[in-house]
Amino acid sequence: MSDSHYSYHIFFCTNQRSEGNCCQNYQAQEMRDYLKQRTKELGIIGKGKVRANTAGCMDRCQYGPIMVIYPEETWYTFQNKSDIDEIITEHLQNGNLVERLLIL
Repeated sequence: MSDSHYSYHIFFCTNQRSEGNCCQNYQAQEMRDYLKQRTKELGIIGKGKVRANTAGCMDRCQYGPIMVIYPEETWYTFQNKSDIDEIITEHLQNGNLVERLLIL
């Protein structure tokens, strides 16, 4: 593990605008809360493990709801809890990218 305080630090855009496409139109806060709940249930949240935070606009609105995972700077889009579960299992637990959800 690196010298980072967390092995993975996840930022969810939860921005809400009065007009146009934005992540909160896709229940981004609910999906962030779900990821936090699941990582807590799995015992992978906290120092040296996973941390999830909300973020303002990250200027990638055209991709729908987004998150970025550091330290790799991996950008994902997601649509539902199944996508979040797949990111948790594949990326956070197994260290594999979820190719179908990647934003390049």
